[in-house]
Amino acid sequence: MKHLITGGSGFIGNLVAKRLREKGEEVRVIDIWEDPTRPSDIEFIKASVNNRDAVRQAVQGVDVVHHNAALVAQCDAGQQYYDVNTTGSKIVAEEAAKAGVKSIIHTSSTAVFGVPMEEPITNTTPLLPMEDYGRSKLAGELVMEAICKENDMTCITIRPRATLGAGRLGIFGILFEWISENRNIYVIGSGDIKFQFIHAADLMDLYMIALESNKPGTYNVGTDDFGTLRGDLEKLIQYAGSTSKVKSLPEGLAINSLRALYHMRLSPLVPWHYLTYHKACYFDPKPLHDLGWKAQYSNMRMLEESYDWFKNSQEEDRNLGKSAHRAPLAQGALWLVKKFS
Repeated sequence: MKHLITGGSGFIGNLVAKRLREKGEEVRVIDIWEDPTRPSDIEFIKASVNNRDAVRQAVQGVDVVHHNAALVAQCDAGQQYYDVNTTGSKIVAEEAAKAGVKSIIHTSSTAVFGVPMEEPITNTTPLLPMEDYGRSKLAGELVMEAICKENDMTCITIRPRATLGAGRLGIFGILFEWISENRNIYVIGSGDIKFQFIHAADLMDLYMIALESNKPGTYNVGTDDFGTLRGDLEKLIQYAGSTSKVKSLPEGLAINSLRALYHMRLSPLVPWHYLTYHKACYFDPKPLHDLGWKAQYSNMRMLEESYDWFKNSQEEDRNLGKSAHRAPLAQGALWLVKKFS
């Protein structure tokens, strides 16, 4: 089969492209930047998903579209979230339908739930996004599903928890840097909340099961071996041999301070971060077990592996173009906080 990966230079899109290539599939990528590590036999088109003519060209002869192109939460994109995450999704789905594409797999986000009203999160949990990133991702899901239904295309939606693994930086790059420098790590409130991640390899295993099943549906993906945010951070600090401590911040003061810094453009932490960091967030993985999938990585194993990669990677490995999840994140005013931590 022939596959198109939108956003194929990003963290998850890149994983999808390489996993499909390993399976002997024909792979094409469309993205606004070219990954320098891309194998030469993966075709590349440099364009945005908002460029309808380029998308029309990209979907020709394609059997499955893997829609990963998105502006992620930490981009702080405002209206552009909707331009890419919603309108871009609409363009991809419309052009895929015209080209006779059979299936679309759409990578979405936990942010569509906002602050969940129940735990664990399931497919019956209300979708109540609380900021522009989450609202744009939910709108993208809905428009994608509607167009697929109208045109008899299979639509599979995958919502991963925060993904870890070699090469994952973004907000985690700040965490790993502070721990490696023996700086204190801060949580909002007690930090005694259940908090779940997913490892890139486990995500790709589930992704391939969903692809092969070709059954429409939504998959919420997270490990089933995780503890509390505070507990897992303290274990990571111990693993790293660091003298860092996990410190609690009062909820109201911390959120209002981060909100003010955000509006002054002095902090990399966007509303999705400071409005949810102190809330429990985890999926029920049991429905995925029925598909023959089970996570191989616990929270701790993936945090340790990702930290080791960060410590052992070279500077050039941490600057791979324009992917928000594959590049270091500017710390802004947090740099000053670090100096006094």
